[in-house]
Amino acid sequence: MRAPEFWSGGGGIAPLLLSPFAAVYAAATARRVARPGWRAPVPVICCGNATAGGAGKTTVALDIGQRLMNRGIGVHFLIRGYGGRLRGPLRVDPDRHDSTAVGDEALLLAARAPTWIGADRAAAARRAIEAGAQALVLDDGLQNPTLAKDLSLLVVDGGYGFGNGRVIPAGPLREPVAAAAARCQAAVLIGEDEAGVLAQLPRGLPVLRANLVPGPEAAALAGRTVFAFCGIASPRKFFATLTQAGAVLAGRAAFADHYPYDEAEIRELLEEAERLRAIPVTTKKDAVRIPSALRGRITVVTVGLAWEDPAAIETLLDPLAARVPQAA
Repeated sequence: MRAPEFWSGGGGIAPLLLSPFAAVYAAATARRVARPGWRAPVPVICCGNATAGGAGKTTVALDIGQRLMNRGIGVHFLIRGYGGRLRGPLRVDPDRHDSTAVGDEALLLAARAPTWIGADRAAAARRAIEAGAQALVLDDGLQNPTLAKDLSLLVVDGGYGFGNGRVIPAGPLREPVAAAAARCQAAVLIGEDEAGVLAQLPRGLPVLRANLVPGPEAAALAGRTVFAFCGIASPRKFFATLTQAGAVLAGRAAFADHYPYDEAEIRELLEEAERLRAIPVTTKKDAVRIPSALRGRITVVTVGLAWEDPAAIETLLDPLAARVPQAA
């Protein structure tokens, strides 16, 4: 599913007509998040956002998880498992589960550390703690009240920001920006502030700046002709990343976020790449949704996070790490 064009801004009658429904949605969210959640005996960090769709939450969660693991802390990830048929709570097994079972983002997290899916974050947290988790990192869940958070980060895509600034269905917001920010200790702004994000955030909320950077695979594509395709929230970011790495884009194809590729579609994409005499390239998130028999024929480019001030994020993690007696 693609987000409606008017969610990105530009006015129009649709947001106005939908505003009564948006008010009901916002009120329901406010009532839900006001409920107290279960307080886990281990630190809980939430990488959430105010909008529907991707903002870089998984990338931030992976970075935070790795920083805690670098301190000797046993991290487990929690995620709803969007796009998968299994409800959980259960631990993701990459050897047994595919993206249709647990969702693509759960597989990315599980490649780094133990990962649990489940809409009830508290139930998933209990299972993770029983399995030895010393800290829990949530990919999304800012609007889920079942589990109390010790540190919540509001992740924002600098290119998209908060869209037209309206709540679902009139816009992309899950709740008003001020309401989401009030439950966060800091915002993480990814990329340049092209959408006026800083002006919309509450004064006094610390803002940590970061940029997405291509993984080492991108260097091998410098000067090479590629055909890029992806089904992520912001395809333009992936295409721009390849161009910045020096790749020559002979063609591109964009699909809806979490798009479930079938074998016929992938073969068509491979044929197009061959016609263009280009290397077929996609993201790691897309790769886990590609039929395994064809996955090896496509170059996968990963992305990481480069903080403008790495010490700032470490400072936020310091008091949480101090609560883990087993930490190195």
